[in-house]
Amino acid sequence: MTTFVLVPGAGGAGWYWHRVVPLLVEAGHQALALDLPAEDPSRGLPEYAELVGAAVDSAPDVVLVAQSLGGFTAAQVAATGAHPTLRELVFVNAMIPQPGERAGDWGEHVDQEAAMRIAAEEGGWPVDVDLHVHFLHDVAPEVFESGAEHMKDEADAVFEAPCDLRQWPPPVPVRVVAGRDDRLFPVAFQQCVARQRLGVEPDVLPGGHLMALSRPAELADYLAAV
Repeated sequence: MTTFVLVPGAGGAGWYWHRVVPLLVEAGHQALALDLPAEDPSRGLPEYAELVGAAVDSAPDVVLVAQSLGGFTAAQVAATGAHPTLRELVFVNAMIPQPGERAGDWGEHVDQEAAMRIAAEEGGWPVDVDLHVHFLHDVAPEVFESGAEHMKDEADAVFEAPCDLRQWPPPVPVRVVAGRDDRLFPVAFQQCVARQRLGVEPDVLPGGHLMALSRPAELADYLAAV
């Protein structure tokens, strides 16, 4: 039995994984969706990594799964080589860092804005980042509305600390999942970043940036197969 430790993106709400967790449990696994202290300006990447590392150490045979901004935290945990129960790292529409990189600089380093603009021009949606256009375009309104009480603003702290990647690529296998319909991190962009930074070819699944909300069955099936 695998334990999936699930790391959310900006806002730190473990609720993001609430549609995936029961499907993983139904498939015979354990799943732990973490809440991160996103609103606390005194707690950033080191504190996030400490929290996630403790969760990884709490169970045997762990697959660490990170979404979006959560990629920085999960990468730092995996790169320590200090978690013997960690079996695999899975990035899901995630920011893949380099050693010493700050999350606040990542977009400029990988030219994410240009990739998003090209995708918008080709797809016919607005270029300027918009919650409904870039995040919720494939999420049912009732699903998003059910999580209103869990929504938090992300403090600046997590964007300011350099990512401490002591072993990179990490000493565990890495998979990258790219959403075919992601408008924030377009699929071609994710493929390029994964190849350049990890030498990994992403697995493309249906769904936008928040695929755990829009396409939970496909994502859970993929993870369970891991």
